[in-house]
Amino acid sequence: MNNQLAITEIEVLMKRAAFAILGLMVLILGWIFVLPKLQVSDPYVEKVLSLKGNFVRGEEIFLYNCAGCHAWQTDRQVGPSLEGVSQRKSEVGIIQQVIGGKTPPMPKFQPTVREMADLLSYLETL
Repeated sequence: MNNQLAITEIEVLMKRAAFAILGLMVLILGWIFVLPKLQVSDPYVEKVLSLKGNFVRGEEIFLYNCAGCHAWQTDRQVGPSLEGVSQRKSEVGIIQQVIGGKTPPMPKFQPTVREMADLLSYLETL
């Protein structure tokens, strides 16, 4: 009888541990994937998102700074195609990608707030 009680207690503890681990995993995944999309605390990002970009100027910025690696009309591109990028990434994610330089070989790029708003506007047309 005592042996059966000990086994039941172990099973209960294992279930609690499994639920605790599962809950922790959900929190970590939310922190990694959801929170960055919801949080805009960077003043630069907030200023960019407050402006209405001009896609014509954005195209000029793209052609001068980005098209060398992200050209969509050649098979010799270094970076990925940006066609439909605004459907795949949030505006905050795109801004962070552009200014972060965290994915080599992409260089760190520091456009002005206006330039970034214009570039975002252009990328939405791809």
